[in-house]
Amino acid sequence: MFGLGLNSGLSLSGLPLKHLVLGFSFVIFGWENYLAYRQHRRLKETAVPKALGDIVTQETFDKAQAYGRDKSTFSFFSGLYQQLQTTLVFSFDVLPKFWTLAGGCLAYFGLGGNEIAQSIAFLALTSLASTAINMPFSLYYTFVVEEKHGFNKQTLSLYFSDLAKTVLLTGVIGGPLVSAFLWIIKKTGKNFFFYVWLFTLVFQLVFVTIYPTLIQPLFNKFTPLEDGPLKEKIEALSARVKFPLTKLFVVDGSKRSSHSNAYFFGFFKNKRIVLFDTLLEQCNHEEICAVLAHEIGHWKMSHILKILAISQVQLFGIFYLFSRVINHTPLYSAFGFDTKPIIIGFLLFQYIYTPVESISGFLMNLLSRKHEFEADAYGKQLGYADTLKSALVKLQIKNLGNMNPDKMYSAWHYSHPPLVERLEGLAKAE
Repeated sequence: MFGLGLNSGLSLSGLPLKHLVLGFSFVIFGWENYLAYRQHRRLKETAVPKALGDIVTQETFDKAQAYGRDKSTFSFFSGLYQQLQTTLVFSFDVLPKFWTLAGGCLAYFGLGGNEIAQSIAFLALTSLASTAINMPFSLYYTFVVEEKHGFNKQTLSLYFSDLAKTVLLTGVIGGPLVSAFLWIIKKTGKNFFFYVWLFTLVFQLVFVTIYPTLIQPLFNKFTPLEDGPLKEKIEALSARVKFPLTKLFVVDGSKRSSHSNAYFFGFFKNKRIVLFDTLLEQCNHEEICAVLAHEIGHWKMSHILKILAISQVQLFGIFYLFSRVINHTPLYSAFGFDTKPIIIGFLLFQYIYTPVESISGFLMNLLSRKHEFEADAYGKQLGYADTLKSALVKLQIKNLGNMNPDKMYSAWHYSHPPLVERLEGLAKAE
């Protein structure tokens, strides 16, 4: 996409960068809406697909279709709104105005002239503005779309409490993180990409470790799974496959939504399993064990480590490419900046990188779907083929998942295969 000069970095001179970024955004917007249109047509169909004829009733299928149509319509208007925002931001040089505003705010308090401080102020202002501008859509989705179909369990007070906690945590964690990011770039010279990547990797590992135990409990209540048949079955399954289970928790997901889930976290010999209380209501003990057998399959085949490794290669590539353009004046001037703040350069580079990110996201979805089939096959090997099938069907029905997906739409968007494909995969898996 760009000419590569080994000495001078990526050559951006002469390219109409702002127009290219806007052009890319409209191409991606058009492509995704074409796929959404294909899917929306499928959501208007009334006949239950033959593959699901013996699995779901007409009433359940109609409910899932209605839920899908409402989400599809919402996604179209919210996407259009986002595209309009992007167009206006670039057309009217909104980012330089926010950068100037951030500097003015700091100067008012006698803190002007510090690029790192101004960068944090800039991110805080743009983040708060984005939250406020997009809040009507967030509220509508939660309290209209999800409420209409019986999934929302939040109150307005809980919604705004969560929002306040999120904003506060973003500031507490994001401020020092951005400061360290910029400081490393300033101090390590032209090879900063390696040190920034290393810092980011360490941060990710630390964050993944502390998030379940220090941050998530600020939003949800975790209680140990009570002694009984289910706990005994899960512990027996873990012992059977040598899964290093140390603790079992139930999380009160039902206070926000009736959607269900289960996951595990922890490194090395300290694995903890978390079950949503909604999952306990929707599935029997054998089905829950089948779901966990699938999750353990991801661990057994090192899927998480593989994804982590690939993501780190991608991240290293992003930082390396950014190092090639960080001091390139055309990158900044094309978007209305007459200085070259590091954080601005990184944000603008990410806009330019968006087409590559879209393709890599699609490829990662393909890999994720492959992993899902492999984890299902592992569950079958443990003897959970029938119960995993029944669990998948139950969860699809309870969550009103898409039962009539368009192949192109699902291939582009879904990280998990559609229900029919997973059932077929289980039937074929050895």
